[in-house]
Formats: sequence, structure tokens, C-alpha cells
Amino acid sequence: MRVLLTGIAGFAGSHLAEYLLRETDIELHGVIHRHERRIQHLRNQLTLHRGDLRNALWVSDLIQTVQPDCMLHLAAWSDVGGSWQQPWTTYELNIQCQLNLMEALWRWTPACRTLVVTSNEVYGLVRPEDLPIDEATPLRPNSPYGVSKVAQDMMALQYWYSHHLPTLRARSFNHIGPDQADDFVASAFARQIAEIESGLRPPVVAVGNLEAQRDFTDVRDVVRAYWLLLQHGEAGEVYNVGSGKSQSARWLLETLMELTPAQVQVTVDPARLRPSDVPVSTCDNHRLVAATGWQPQIDLRDSLHDLLDFWRTQIK
Repeated sequence: MRVLLTGIAGFAGSHLAEYLLRETDIELHGVIHRHERRIQHLRNQLTLHRGDLRNALWVSDLIQTVQPDCMLHLAAWSDVGGSWQQPWTTYELNIQCQLNLMEALWRWTPACRTLVVTSNEVYGLVRPEDLPIDEATPLRPNSPYGVSKVAQDMMALQYWYSHHLPTLRARSFNHIGPDQADDFVASAFARQIAEIESGLRPPVVAVGNLEAQRDFTDVRDVVRAYWLLLQHGEAGEVYNVGSGKSQSARWLLETLMELTPAQVQVTVDPARLRPSDVPVSTCDNHRLVAATGWQPQIDLRDSLHDLLDFWRTQIK
């Protein structure tokens, strides 16, 4: 089986590449635009294609060359907070790149089974009566990033309806783990604590809204769910990917503080507060479990331990 993975050098993409190369016997092709640090150790086990998914001609040539049997589309602008400062860049990257892929797939490989990864941010302003959030929950995006993900989600559905391109959609809830960028809450905390341990900053952790509760899952469990969905999910369907349990940002911070010998103080940084924030987001994952039998296997305390160790290594 020939599998094309976009966003292979990203946080989730690199973990997915590791999983596929370790657990399957597929022929893996990856799309890369700039950096490849996260996948340097995998270079000899896969084929990389360097280019810009915004370039429709390059994408068309890519699909004709690779002739994928399956595609996992993870390439995206993924910074929710940053989307407020760069809304057009968010729309361009998330919508135009996918449009080029969809067009090339239905023209050149119309049987290619494709998983499009969107986000729980499509649900946006979740009301208490919506919890836990299932796939029928109304879409009320409340950030530029959320709007871009709704467009990706609906585009994948449209290509199923219009061209019978066998697309599936995964609405991922929050995931954490080693090698996550520090513009995400758990990684931001972990990096600051690792810098405090190394004497690179005062013993103060800057935080945003600590009371927000999110459904966190280890990224290594999340990418396993993606592969199971690609194999066993129903074309045209959408699936939430999350643990079904929520934890607050405060719990993440307190757990990380238990993992360090450093004495840490906490201060609120107004720059880390978002223009709009949902108090609680919890995933209803029954559709995913019914289709694949998936369950998370990695305890979040272990995820945070691995994340803190990652930053300790980076700083050294």
C-alpha cells in the first residue's frame, strides 16, 4: 500500500510517520515544505517530496507521480491563538492547500482513500447543554482557525458528495506529547519549567486562562486513531478523536510542577489570553470507538513527563 502523508514534519505528522514505519509494511511518501528536523532519523525509510501545497501544478504532479492508495492530510496552520494575528495566512494555508489536493486526487487517483484531519475548534462556542460534544453538535467557530477548519471539513464532505472521492474527516481534540511546539499550553508550561531548572529564566511561569478545561490525549494515541480510521472508517463520515475526559490547564501545570524539583511561582500574562475562550470542551468519541475499537493507552501524566524531558533535552 502506498500512503501519502502531508505535514509529515509537523508534531502529529512526525509521530504518525514513526507509528506507520514501526507498525505497518506500507510504502510511505511524505510532503515537506521547509524544516525536517522531526523526521531526520526516518529519512532512509521513506520518500520525501519537497514543495508548496499552495502550488496547484506542483500538487497535481505530486499526485500523478506518487499515485497514492491512501492519503492522510495533516498539513495545516495549527496555531489557534496565532490565527487572530494572521487570519488570512490561516485561511490560505488550510483551505487552498487542501483544495489543490482534493482537485488532484479526484482527477488522478479517484479511488484514493483520504483522511482529512480538522479540529474540535470547528465546534467553537460550545454550550453546557452540548457536552459531551458529538459529531452532530452545531458548528459555531469562534476563531479564524476554527473557520478554516470548518472549510476543510465541509470541503472533504463536498468532494465525497460531488465526486465520490472516499474522504473521511477526523475532528481532533487537544493532543500533547514530546516535541510539541511551545505555542500550545502544556508545551509552553513545560518549556518554561525546563528553562527554570537550567537557570535560564526566573522561577516564574507565565500563564493564560488556567480554568479552561479541554479534552487532552497523547499524540501517539491520536495518530493511532487516524490510521485505524483510514482503514475502518466509513467514507463520507466524520469522527471525533479524543479521550472523552477533560482536564483544566491548571491540572496540566500542577502536574508538571510535581515533576520538577524547582520551586515555581505562577503569573498571568494578558498576552496569553484569547479574545474568546470556551470554558469546557469534552469529546464524545463513541463513533470512533464503534468503528475502530480505539481506546487511549498512554496516561496523561506520562505524556507530560515525556514532554518535560523533551524540553530538558532541547535546552541542554
